[in-house]
Amino acid sequence: MSVVELQHTPHSMPAMNILMISDVYFPRINGVSTSIETFRSELTQLGLASCLVAPAYPQGAEPGHQDVVPIPSRFLPLDPEDRMMKRSAIREWMRTQPRKFDLVHIHTPFVAHYAGLEIARALDVPVTASYHTYFEEYLHHYVPFLPRRTLKAVARRFSRRQCNELDAVIVPSKAMAETLLEYGVTRPLHILPTGLREERFANGDGEAFRRRHGIPPERPLLLFVGRVAFEKNIEFLLDVVQRVRQTRPDVLFLITGEGPALAGLRKSVQTMGLEENVRFLGYLDRRQALTDCYQAADLFVFASRTETQGLVLLEAMALGCPVQALSIMGTRDILENTPGAIVAEDNPATFAAQTLSLLEDRTRLKQLGEAARASARRWSAREMAQRLGQVYEGMLKARQ
Repeated sequence: MSVVELQHTPHSMPAMNILMISDVYFPRINGVSTSIETFRSELTQLGLASCLVAPAYPQGAEPGHQDVVPIPSRFLPLDPEDRMMKRSAIREWMRTQPRKFDLVHIHTPFVAHYAGLEIARALDVPVTASYHTYFEEYLHHYVPFLPRRTLKAVARRFSRRQCNELDAVIVPSKAMAETLLEYGVTRPLHILPTGLREERFANGDGEAFRRRHGIPPERPLLLFVGRVAFEKNIEFLLDVVQRVRQTRPDVLFLITGEGPALAGLRKSVQTMGLEENVRFLGYLDRRQALTDCYQAADLFVFASRTETQGLVLLEAMALGCPVQALSIMGTRDILENTPGAIVAEDNPATFAAQTLSLLEDRTRLKQLGEAARASARRWSAREMAQRLGQVYEGMLKARQ
């Protein structure tokens, strides 16, 4: 078994037609959707064609997403934001599909995994998967009636079996590769994070954002962007805000996103008396409003312990917003030895003291923001897509 940290070697890519399949995509907003969109867009610029099979959503598809096949899907009671594709509909689409695919790329481990394997075997082509989610530290939030140790063991066996059914596995960070090795995965592991597209470096208008939301220019502004889910550890950040407020009563924490933990967090805000210090903004349009929001913030704070990469950290840095976050799992690759990013201890009191120190030093915050923007440019989406093309090319050659 090998772990591969790909280095880009410029060369022309052979023509390929890639079938991607995922249990989630836009308009459902999360890191998986963003990763798929980013890679597909950049692969197209490199001349590699891809078709994405994904669930159909009640609100319909977002405009501007090319060559996406919406598959009829069912409602999921335990996670109403997501949908379950119908295997019969995928089979029917493939039966009438005139295109020939050279490779199958799976992005999620549910219906998409088994349908993707079935398609790859029927076509006799290589199959890979991106391991986006750290399920070992994820399942207990959604199945709380089973012992956590049992769920961890189930997640490990599940991941090992699925990964070993593939020709290769793509992981977004060194930590995730190490984890899969511990599970007993024997297939080649390629470390390949999602990059940032060039337009993500465009300047937003932070002043306009503050005016729209009635936030004075001098008010210290903390920001979280992401799925409002239990595994994001946002309760930890509320504890931090409560401590910071003791010295800076005007501190404001923006939570941008939606998800299953939203109702519980709203209740916690009321219980802690933080109504004047926390605002829930829901999803913001990524093309402008979210960019403005990043620019308006003084500091991006993040406490998830289960991230396989932490793409939102890079987005914040790309827009000049310094980051303070726990360096656990995939965020390590982004945070460690990175100007513009501050590693925080996994302790609310220490985290809060560090946050307060940063907010009190406006000159340092500005310097960190400039350093963050420069650091983020190392994570080019075009570079990562070229490396993904190399993975595909290597898999095809291995089959010859």
